[in-house]
Amino acid sequence: MRNIRLTIAYQGTNYAGWQVQPNQPSVQGTIEAALNTLTGESIRIHGAGRTDAGVHAIGQVAHFSTSASIPPDRFAAALNSELPSDVIIRESSEVPDGFHARYSAVRKQYRFLIDTNALTPPWLRDLVWRVPGPIDEQALCAGAQKLVGRYDFSAFESKSSPEEDSCRTIFEIDVTRQPITLGWQYDHQVLAIAITADGFLYNMVRSIVGTLVQVAQGRWTADDVTRILNSRDRSQAGATAPPQGLTLMWVDYAGADQMSQHLQSCEAAQ
Repeated sequence: MRNIRLTIAYQGTNYAGWQVQPNQPSVQGTIEAALNTLTGESIRIHGAGRTDAGVHAIGQVAHFSTSASIPPDRFAAALNSELPSDVIIRESSEVPDGFHARYSAVRKQYRFLIDTNALTPPWLRDLVWRVPGPIDEQALCAGAQKLVGRYDFSAFESKSSPEEDSCRTIFEIDVTRQPITLGWQYDHQVLAIAITADGFLYNMVRSIVGTLVQVAQGRWTADDVTRILNSRDRSQAGATAPPQGLTLMWVDYAGADQMSQHLQSCEAAQ
């Protein structure tokens, strides 16, 4: 058996999320069906993050075990020939047996897009949260910096498990304006909030964004963000931002990536 790693991009609009759901389309189930067609095997793939319904990905990572004879780097092209247009495999490779897409990860980045313009291009509506009106970006940035570090993020977790530790480390929150140049007005820009952390609780990013928007609209201050964080009470934070603005950008494996590169070098030398 070989352990194969996939890097995946998808638009989540038409899916109930990453994870297989009864009687509903999922990204995981769609890829597993394509793998079954290719290999004849019943394969379960394991993703780095269980994105919710409507959430997108540019750099989702998954792994699976197979005895199929398809070369590791050819799985991407073979799968893409079977997948719908809103799911693509960017890359495939063989990784060590110990690699796990979720548990081997050391950092992830999610990005949330907010459109504050009066009008949003129709093709952009499934990719952004429309928040028309004035936004104080300096206040938003000040509030965001209150969350950088290692904390208990229970106040930004929609549901919790008694067995799960709610402490996470946010390494960086980057707030920028990004231009959209798809035949629309030249000055159309969206607000991008990119959060890099060692892991995320359920709905953590969307809860943080919903809270920061309250700060940016003048309803709360940066000090209120600290108050909410310390409360560990979800009811104190802002509403959960809608899913369509959220994208899983990348997953970092550090040492696991180095092991994979070593394995590929050894194979190439044989």
